[in-house]
Amino acid sequence: MLLPSFAFSTARSVEEALELWACLPDAAYLAGGTDLLPQLRLGKRAHRNLIDLKRIQSLSRIRETEAGLAIGAAVPLADIARHPAVREHYPLLVECCRRVGAWPLQNRATLAGNICNASPAADTAVALLTLEAGVIAVSPEGERVISVTGLFRGPGQTCLRPGELVTEVVLPHASAGWHGSYQRLSRRQGMDLATVGVLVASSNGGAPPRHRVSLAAVAPTPLRVADAEALLDREGPRAARRAGELARDRCRPITDLRGSAEYRREMVGVLVARGVAALSGPSGIVVPGAGGPGPRTPDPGPQSQGERP
Repeated sequence: MLLPSFAFSTARSVEEALELWACLPDAAYLAGGTDLLPQLRLGKRAHRNLIDLKRIQSLSRIRETEAGLAIGAAVPLADIARHPAVREHYPLLVECCRRVGAWPLQNRATLAGNICNASPAADTAVALLTLEAGVIAVSPEGERVISVTGLFRGPGQTCLRPGELVTEVVLPHASAGWHGSYQRLSRRQGMDLATVGVLVASSNGGAPPRHRVSLAAVAPTPLRVADAEALLDREGPRAARRAGELARDRCRPITDLRGSAEYRREMVGVLVARGVAALSGPSGIVVPGAGGPGPRTPDPGPQSQGERP
């Protein structure tokens, strides 16, 4: 199916992007486009104007701020996964970025776009929930900070207002050093959405350690399981099975071509227990496929974070 006709405009600043959206009918912002363009092609979305954000220099950088590490809305997932500060302080996000599609897609897709698409199966969403990240959104009325927890409203729905533009995703300093295990089931390795995604994480310091449990593809939105986290905080790895049962009770999966609701629900319990066990492994991070550890995306190592063409 061919793409429908649309006009293409390039913004050179956040202010220009907001002005273009205000004066162009049926407009949408375009960062990576890996979700938007297929949806246009399939008729799931309709826009007469696309506003390209990739020429906005401030959106194409990763920078340290007082609040934490700020990732611009136009930075591709591949750049995030190889950035030294992300690799050192937020390895959970590195692992989840590497699970989005395949390597060519990761060089185009953006973190902001992945969460603004609001898929319940978004791999990066569970990492951002676990890290308690925030989103900076800008509109003509000003700037506001939105917690990732409060961003999602339902499948394909966020709390963003019409014309509001996400400029950065902020990883707080308090979440630096968390490590964990992302357990992901899918029909095949590579280009497929998760059938079930479970991220179990532990704090780097403190005695006893704190825990966080986040789920993808098993509810209308990605979600945290607070009661499972509290149980693991109190009792540690010996409570893995019961924590899995609590997570299983919290999820609200559907049946679709990737799996039945019953299968998803049962696998949540299994994967939470498996994730708790994996926390004591040598690396602290395990990324399995449906039948065991899957291949990792090749790591090209740190590269420059300059503006891309």
